[in-house]
Parts: sequence; C-alpha cells; structure tokens
Amino acid sequence: MLRNFFTALLFLITSGNIFATHNRAGEITFRKIGNNLFEAKIVTYTKSSSQADRPKLEFWWGDGDRDTLDRDTIIFNVGPDIQRNEYTGIHTYPGNGTYTMYFLDENRNGGVVNIPGSVNVPFYVETRMAISPFTSQNSSPQLLQPPIDDGAVNRLFIHNPDAYDPDGDSLSYELVHCKGVGGLPIPNYFYPSASSSFTLNPVTGDLIWDSPQAIGEYNVAMLIREWRNIQGIGAVNIGYVTRDMQITIYPPVNDPPAITAIKDTCVEAGASLNLVITANDPNGETITMTASGGPFTLSSSPATFSSTPTVGTATGNFDWNTTCAHVRKSPYAVVFKAKDNNQSISLADLEQVFIRVVGPSPKNPTVVPQGNSLILNWNRSACAEAIGYNIYRRVSTFGFTPSYCETGVPTYTGYVFIGTINGLLDTTFVDNNNGQGLSPAVNYCYMVTAFYPDGAESYASVEFCGLLKRDLPVITNVDITNTSATTGSIFVAWSKPTQLDFTQTPGPFHYVMQRATSAGSYTDILSTSNLDDTIHVDNNLNTTDNQYQYRIQFWNDTPGNIFQIGTTQVAYSVYLSVSPGDKKSKLSYAVNVPWTNAEYIIYRQTSGGTFDSIDVTSSLNYVDDSLINGTEYCYYVKSIGAYNDTALVNPIINRSEIKCSTPIDNEPPCALLFSQFPNCIGLTDSLLWKLPDSCINDVASYQLYHSVAGSSSYTLVATIQAGSNLYVYTNPISISGCYYITATDSTGNISQPSTVLCVDGCPFYELPNVFTPDDNGINDLFHPFPKYRDVKDVEMKIYNRWGALVYETNDPEIRWNGKKNNTGDDLPESAYFYICIVNEIFLDGIKPRILHGYIQLFRGEKSK
Repeated sequence: MLRNFFTALLFLITSGNIFATHNRAGEITFRKIGNNLFEAKIVTYTKSSSQADRPKLEFWWGDGDRDTLDRDTIIFNVGPDIQRNEYTGIHTYPGNGTYTMYFLDENRNGGVVNIPGSVNVPFYVETRMAISPFTSQNSSPQLLQPPIDDGAVNRLFIHNPDAYDPDGDSLSYELVHCKGVGGLPIPNYFYPSASSSFTLNPVTGDLIWDSPQAIGEYNVAMLIREWRNIQGIGAVNIGYVTRDMQITIYPPVNDPPAITAIKDTCVEAGASLNLVITANDPNGETITMTASGGPFTLSSSPATFSSTPTVGTATGNFDWNTTCAHVRKSPYAVVFKAKDNNQSISLADLEQVFIRVVGPSPKNPTVVPQGNSLILNWNRSACAEAIGYNIYRRVSTFGFTPSYCETGVPTYTGYVFIGTINGLLDTTFVDNNNGQGLSPAVNYCYMVTAFYPDGAESYASVEFCGLLKRDLPVITNVDITNTSATTGSIFVAWSKPTQLDFTQTPGPFHYVMQRATSAGSYTDILSTSNLDDTIHVDNNLNTTDNQYQYRIQFWNDTPGNIFQIGTTQVAYSVYLSVSPGDKKSKLSYAVNVPWTNAEYIIYRQTSGGTFDSIDVTSSLNYVDDSLINGTEYCYYVKSIGAYNDTALVNPIINRSEIKCSTPIDNEPPCALLFSQFPNCIGLTDSLLWKLPDSCINDVASYQLYHSVAGSSSYTLVATIQAGSNLYVYTNPISISGCYYITATDSTGNISQPSTVLCVDGCPFYELPNVFTPDDNGINDLFHPFPKYRDVKDVEMKIYNRWGALVYETNDPEIRWNGKKNNTGDDLPESAYFYICIVNEIFLDGIKPRILHGYIQLFRGEKSK
C-alpha cells in the first residue's frame, strides 16, 4: 500500500496541470434507512468553468466496498463560477463496527492561498459512523449552511455550518487540516492569517476570522463530532462529519450588516415561541434576512421565519408552535443570516441561538403515610412521549422554584435521587427507604420529573412533603455506659406511640426489644406490656469489639387477633476506631441511626485517668495531632443529635466505647510538588521538587522514575540524597517521556508518587536540497542538517528523473554518496526526487511525517 501511495504521490507531483482546476468544497452525510442499510450523500461545490466535470465519483464505504456514484443533482450559479453537485448511494453494512466512508477528487481549484500548488492537490473528505447495539438509530448531522462563504479584508468574518442532528445527539466542533493524497494532511498547509485570531468555537460551531489580511480563496476544514449519552457509560463519540469549505476574501469596499444579539432560550412543550430578529446595515443598503436550523426540518409543527428585504434596518419573525414530540435533551440550533445587496461584494452577518424544548412538570403530587412508608401519587405527564418518572427526596423543604431553563432536580437543592418508575401510566411510588423503613418524626419532601428516551428530564414538580404517623415507638438512645469485653453495658431508650388507630389496633399492646451485632441475627432480649416502660440497660456485652444494633417491635394483643403492628427503625451504637500515625491518633466513628446527628464531641483521657473534651466536630473523622510517639492515648466520642419533631427527646446523646492507641512513625513523607523545565535544543530536562509547606520534612532520599515515550513502564533513573532538589535528565536522542518522583524517610516509609510530568517530543529533522559528492572532503555525503532530534528512524527513498529508485535507507543520517545504492559508478549531475517518512518520537508513540522534495547533485573537480 505504501508503494502505491509513493507512486501516486510521484505521479501527482510530476504531472503538472494534467487535470483541470476543479473542486472548491464538500462533505459527506448519511442517514439510516433500514437494518444496517444506509444512504450516503456527497455534496461538492466545484468551479463551473472547469472542463474537469465529475458526472460520476468513486466512493469508498469504509468496509472494503466501493461504488461509482452518479450525480443526482447539479445547481449552477450558487456563487461566482460555482456549482453545487449531489451524489447519493445506498449500502448495506455487514454488521456492528466503525466505518470511515470517503471520496477523493483528483484536483482542487487553483490559486487557493493557504494550499501551495492547490491545482495539483487532491480533494479528500471523510465521514465516520458507528453501528452498535447502543446506536440503533444513527444518522449523521445535517449541515444546513453551504460550505461556501465570502468575507472582506479587515472585516470580521463569521461562518456557522448550522449542524442539526436528527437523533438529538450532542455536537462538538474542531479545526483540522485540509487533506489530500491518501487522506493525509496536505504538506505545507496553513490556517489563514489574521490580524487577531482564527478560531472555531467547539460548542457553537462559530468559525470566527478576526480579521482577514489578504484577498483570495482560502480552504478550511472542520470536524463535527456527534456524542451520545449511553446509560452506564456516559458520553460516547459515535461518529463525525468532515467539512472542507472555501472562503473568498474580497477588498474592503463594504461593511457587513449586524444582527442584534439574541439570547439562548427555552420553551415548554405545547407553548409557542416568538422571536423578533433585527439587523442594521451601516451603509444603508438593502438587507435580506433568512434562517435555517433543526426546527425548520421537523415533520411535525415545524418553525417558520418571515422577513421582507428592507433598506437600512430589517426585522424577521421566528414562530414555532412546539409540541411534546419536540422535547429532547440537546437544544435546537437556529442560525439567522442578514445579507446586504452591495454590488461589489455582498457581505453577511450570522447570529446563532440555541432553543431547548422542555417537557412540562408532573402535576398535583400528593403524599400519604402508611406504616413505615410514604405513598406518592401525581398526575400522568401531559406528554405521551415521556417514558417514565424520576423521584427525588430530601429532609425538609428547600423552597425550590426552577430558574429559566433549569430542568430536573439540581444537586444544590440537597435532593437525592431515590428511584425510577418506567412507563408513563404508573404514577405511584412507595418510599420505604429500600425496605429499611422511613424514620418517624422526619419531614420528608419530594419532587418528581418525567424523563424521555434520550435522557431529557422535564421541569420538576412542586415540592410536596409528608410525615409518618406516630403509631409506632421511636427509638432514641443506644448509649454505651461501660466498655468491656465481657461486662459491657448499653442504655437503650425509645418514645412510645402517640397516634394509635384503635379501630385498626384496639390493643392491648406489648414491646419486644431485639439486639444484633453486625455479623449476627436478631435476638429477643426484652418483652414488656407497659407502654410507659421505654428504657432498658443491656448488660454483659462485649462493647470493646462489637457494634450493636437495636430495634423495638410493637404488637397488638387483641385476643384472637394478635399481630405485629410494626417495628422501629434500627439504631446502632456509636463504634469508634482509632489508628496510630506519626505523632497523631486518627479517629473514625461509624454511626447509623434514624435521627440526625449535628456534632460529635471528642474526649481524651487525661494523665489523672479522667476524660476531658478536646474538640467538637461535625465530621465522622478526627485527627488528634502533636502527640508523643510511644505514649498511649485513650478516647471516646459523644454524638449529639435530634429528630425533626421537637416533642421527642432533644438533644439525643449517645456515647461510643473507649478505644486506645499508641502513635508511631508509620507515615511516609508527603507527595512532592514537582516541576520541569525541558530544553529541546540541548536535549535536557531540568526537574525540581519540594515538599508542601504544611508537611514535616523527615526525608532521607528521593527516587526519580522515568518512562520513555510510548511506554507505560517506569524505571528508576536516579536516587538523590536529601539536601538536593534538582536533577537534570539528559538523553542524546530524545527527552520525550514522563517522570515522577517519590521521597523516603529515615524509617523507610515511601511517599505517594508525585504528579506525573511529561514532555512531548520536539522533533527536528530537515534535509538540504544540494550536495557535491566530489571526494574533496566537503559536502561529499547527503545527510540531514546536524542536531536533528526525537527521530527513531526514517524510510528514505531517492528516485531519478525517470522514477527509478537509486538509493534507500532507514538510517536517519542517510549518508548517500551519489552512487546507486552507494556502490558502482557515480550517478550523473541532475535533480533527484526523494520521499522520506520520518518516524518521530512523541509521548503517545511513533508518528510518521512525510517529507518530499528535490536534491540537486553537483560534481566539482575531484580531489587528487
């Protein structure tokens, strides 16, 4: 394949103007029309006056097949000496996979400023598509603005392809080099020069040239990627379309109109959106306004735009009666265009607006208590296109009112997603806290949204709240009163039920207290029929090693109708863990209770044996530092909390067991702050590091690791003793690679690796265009300019004027002595053509770069 490529390249370079000037711009789009059946459309814009017309085009489908496509449509006079051509083809793909379809036209039009020798450079564009179970419906973006545009010197130029994705996929935009032979970037291509900048907005697709500096025709290519959000995976790139467009820049004899800025907007499905667009022309010329975008292409209730050409100031009216069928996650893009009628050069301004169609919120939500659960209901969504509902919950209200375009339930509200109902008709949700039961005396609040097939969420419902009835006991205390492996004790307390339904539960009643460890099953430890007896001390426990959990069953004892009414939520004892560190104790405490703890008081034993509080925190972790290594320290934690219901005991206070620990130096140094200063010319990389200011400096040595470009394996390259913070890495071939550094303290603890720092390849490889192999010791060998760098090897082939290979090598030094294959007779003085693939070293591996040109071989008088 490479040989064919070189042959084609030689042919194109040496063939001159055998093909007439031709192609200006183009792109490939596709749409799915059946199972693995796709229709592709090529659109090209060509030079009408050229004799190189293309009634047929060769098209590659990307799966090994190719077809000759007939031109379906030709439109003349879409611009000065410009015609529009369409070619379509239908193809069945073999199955799942990624396919890159493309076409190549032999010639671009001549005189393109930023493509040297453009008349001899092929025109190439490609489009990539994915077929997979996750992309069952996938058509490419449709580009609604043509790839031909005009601008003027020193005037701001704006173009937008107005890409619309019929599947609702998100789109992103990036500039790429125009391509030619073999689908490779065109050698010596450059982006147009600008007085300020030449950029492509990756989100909106606005190509902004601020501002052109010289008249002429310029070609620019952009990649328009489509992204699909796949459940469980996230955003996945499922394909792209490449647009190669042409911009003609004229002298500055005109100023473009200006459209008044328009803000992006939202509209609730079922409502009408009306926008008035205004444009002014600084020269008082007639303005014609048009609009394009996804809303105009819809089969159901498309948008409309009306405007009358007007002198000086023009207005246009955008009207869209939205429906539920328009709801989708991605916004619709609309591009408004205002163009003047200047006779020398007509200029235009573009303004893009994004419109999001949002589903209406679920209406009339209610909540009803039932045992340890709350039953939620709401009205069916007004949009039949919705496929289910999301339910969110928090404790107490937030006061949320969606702001403009704010869909779903944002995390800043404190609401947490708790469940989904699939299906439009089911509008009831039972919240039982995943089978654990809800807490009594807690004000639970909810919001509901409807969701759609592409993941779009509607506006949120209003907040609606509910409380459980107090028809069950409420557990309040699991307080460790004695720490022991055999005689430990825990104080357990609860509040009695106050809202009994004597019709359903006439009584009498009794409690059953149950206990379990985290690894065991529940055991009955108390039964009492006295409803006012709501405390118990549980003795002879191993509170040193075990965390205990309790619950209270409540029973109806009506003769002939004995049944369990319900159970409190489970409450655990506060379980403290203490681990030693370097001059510190690290405390953590496991808490699992149905009330809310607001703070934790940390107690430490004094030298006299009593305990004293040392701090208060709301965190479940605490570090007691500035301690003495080798000395034992003992602790317990007291939790302070409450239920929302102020009629219950408040505050709720519970203590953990007592735990002890002895600090030791078992902690490595902090990860180092790492920086680098590479020097491409000297092939060195100066590496510096230091400890963060907040860290203790007990470092004994540093270890520097290096990974060469293209490798994920790191090698220790240096161990540096404490006191130095600089290392200069040198490599005669390449400094491309990555580094990290660690620190080791006096007891052998090793820090976490620093941030990995990488230096990419900075290749340099240039070839002269003349040499004199006359054995005089000066310039006798053809070789690259000295000090080349970041080059692994080359694939050098040198040809004579008839295309015969006279020398080839993989040595970057080349060392050609002017003989065929460096042996035999001298080759004659002449111009020799070369193609050199330079394999350059980069972080992500070896990348080939193609050099080609001519070598002039001269022979002077040979040295005697």
